[in-house]
Amino acid sequence: MAGDTPDQAPAGAAVSLRLPSYLPYRLSVASNKASSLIARAYQAKFGLTIWEWRVIAVLGEGRPLTAQALCEATAMDKVTVSRAIRALDERGLVQRKPNPGDRRASDVTLTSQGGEVYAEVAPLALRYEQALLEGFCDDERDQLMALLAKLEARLDRGGFE
Repeated sequence: MAGDTPDQAPAGAAVSLRLPSYLPYRLSVASNKASSLIARAYQAKFGLTIWEWRVIAVLGEGRPLTAQALCEATAMDKVTVSRAIRALDERGLVQRKPNPGDRRASDVTLTSQGGEVYAEVAPLALRYEQALLEGFCDDERDQLMALLAKLEARLDRGGFE
């Protein structure tokens, strides 16, 4: 991507967007490909969608979260998170309890069955991650994680207009 900067078009001329060098597109494609790799395994074995697995993965860290907190942790929209929670609740993989600090919200946690799914899928996800990063040396892995963190922090700040 170095040297792949947009051509400077004369004033009033159309600017060409080249998707192969457009960062948001590249990130989306890479994310979709990486998610699809592991998704095949948990979809076949547990019938989980990508969105449901993301909720389970975040809840697998052990603390109860509201739907809003799950939206923030997964970067998924409210409707998608609500659907995932409802589907997981219907399957007995999560439970909802009233949030003591906010009566409008519920705390969502994994049930023991949800914990078993997490315990089975998490190591598999980590093996896929390890395989994905296999061609990177330790310094490259560290640099990739640092650059992603820097990019996420920039996105969290917003204000691009």
